[in-house]
Amino acid sequence: MYHIAALYHFTRFSDPTALRGPLLAFCQARAVTGTLLLASEGVNGTIAGSEESIAAVLDYLRALPGCADLEWKISHAALQPFGRLKVRVKKEIVTMGQPDVDPRARVGHYVDPQDWNDLISAPDVAVIDTRNDYEVAIGTFDGAIDPGTASFRDFPAWWEANKSRFHNKRIAMFCTGGIRCEKSTNFLISQGVEDVFHLKGGILKYLEVVPKTDSTWQGECFVFDGRVSVGHGLAEGPHLLCHACRRPLLPEDQGHPAYEEGVACHHCAAESTDADKARFRERQRQIALARERGENHLGRADFK
Repeated sequence: MYHIAALYHFTRFSDPTALRGPLLAFCQARAVTGTLLLASEGVNGTIAGSEESIAAVLDYLRALPGCADLEWKISHAALQPFGRLKVRVKKEIVTMGQPDVDPRARVGHYVDPQDWNDLISAPDVAVIDTRNDYEVAIGTFDGAIDPGTASFRDFPAWWEANKSRFHNKRIAMFCTGGIRCEKSTNFLISQGVEDVFHLKGGILKYLEVVPKTDSTWQGECFVFDGRVSVGHGLAEGPHLLCHACRRPLLPEDQGHPAYEEGVACHHCAAESTDADKARFRERQRQIALARERGENHLGRADFK
């Protein structure tokens, strides 16, 4: 059983590049896989490994400057959810493209999962899903507004175009693990919205602690690892991933005429060129050959 830790923390790293090498070596020595992002604003990522190795990495991260309050959530998978380990230095640990947004200065009011249903059922509350459109498509909360954004970077423009809809409303926002809401709530506060709330621990924490009988969640929650989706109790969902466009699919979608493993699905078949498809077919051939040899192919479409 693999232990999976979804983690983040906003702090100020003066030289995130200097942190990368030692962190990479520490994780590699413990056979940890997944992705960790470092930036001047902090750390974010999802990693998998044994219980002992994940505990060791979390201890390592908490010992970094300003990271004692690192936020993380643990879930489990029977199969290895990542093909390899990546530790990268980025401009942002979650990309919003708003240089003045700083969650360390101020964020919205945290709402515990046990109190979330009462908040979002109030008539003066508008509930906004801050995730990308393909994530929202497989599951969300009852009555939540879908901005229809392809990227979190698109959220500020969506808000500017739609903010008049929310006059005299309290705003409740949610995302997968909480990190996007740290930025989106700070952004709304900077736009003059005072009554801003967000789900503490995100959807993952809600699905972990709120019984299905009491839940207002419908569908599955997209996750950026080999499980693709999880449901109540963080049980692995039925979805698989199109490795051409990275959108989630149901098993029956494999029967669609447009589906070709690793090459296209009904979502993206019209979006890629013949040259793209030829390249994807060669990648898929190499993956199949590596699988026959019992190896991991480094060109496989890993999660970001």
